[in-house]
Amino acid sequence: MHCVSSEHSVKMASFWQCALLLSLASAVAVFADMKLDCGPDFMTLVWTESRPQADTSLLRLGSCFPTSFSAREAYFYVDLTDCNFRRVVTGDALFYTNDLSYVPAPGSHNLAFTHPVVCAYERPKDWYPSIYDPVFKTYGLGDLLFNIGLMNDDFSGPAESTRFPLGSIIPIMASVDQKTHQPLLLLLDECVAATTPELHPESTMYPIISNKGCLLESMTSRTKFEPRQKSSEIRLSLQTFKFALGEEVFIHCKLLAWDPNGLDSTKKACHYVKGRGWELLDNLAHNSLCDCCESKCKSRRQRSIASGKHGMVQKAVLGPLTITDVNS
Repeated sequence: MHCVSSEHSVKMASFWQCALLLSLASAVAVFADMKLDCGPDFMTLVWTESRPQADTSLLRLGSCFPTSFSAREAYFYVDLTDCNFRRVVTGDALFYTNDLSYVPAPGSHNLAFTHPVVCAYERPKDWYPSIYDPVFKTYGLGDLLFNIGLMNDDFSGPAESTRFPLGSIIPIMASVDQKTHQPLLLLLDECVAATTPELHPESTMYPIISNKGCLLESMTSRTKFEPRQKSSEIRLSLQTFKFALGEEVFIHCKLLAWDPNGLDSTKKACHYVKGRGWELLDNLAHNSLCDCCESKCKSRRQRSIASGKHGMVQKAVLGPLTITDVNS
């Protein structure tokens, strides 16, 4: 494997980059050669095959197909924000990681494989990720902009890792940029953990929030909603649970931006407080809205939540993250 420095990345740490890439050389099998060039916001990868009958069109870089390919080579030119690259800031280093995989066609004698692909940079001294980097995702809907992401322990900045030991807290914050829209209250209508970035009928899932805003995990753990700093944000301290330990986990949520004067039993944020029962995050005087959390929450209103007059719903996916078993 070759480590190639791009002229566009002169200001990056070529030492970090090359040392880390060369450390992966032993993982590359003798039947191929991989050239990786890490630019400031893109990367190129050339995979050269020596195996007969290998179909280079079947190579994948994360979720991306080859940009071009021939009988012996597959070429990828991709942005580091594409292909499901994972971005992690640790100390003075900035890492982008992914996997190059090959799944042969049925009947082929060639074996499937997966190889790590890593671009490493030195974090510039005057650079710090904005609050929605590196693990925030943004979704636009109408004139609203929804965000969801992993935060550090005090919610003052982004998480520096996406690995969380079993029993630790995963700080999650969601927000909505209202722009010129009327003031709205952001709610988490439902959230489930899954092992896939898209939900399918066969997906293995773990419910976190359901029944129209009831934080189920708060009944048996230290999971809770944190006090609001502003109506357009909601903060969740989620204690890790025994689900897909060591695997990639994705948290699928339905974000709801709603008229703060229109709360009811289906438009709420409720969590269970030991010794006190279910409480409404935004107004303890209306805890009765949470009474249905252990039954079935239904609204007396027939108005659609997607009407645009009172609020909007946006689906979002957070991850991948990994829950690690401290005893393994």
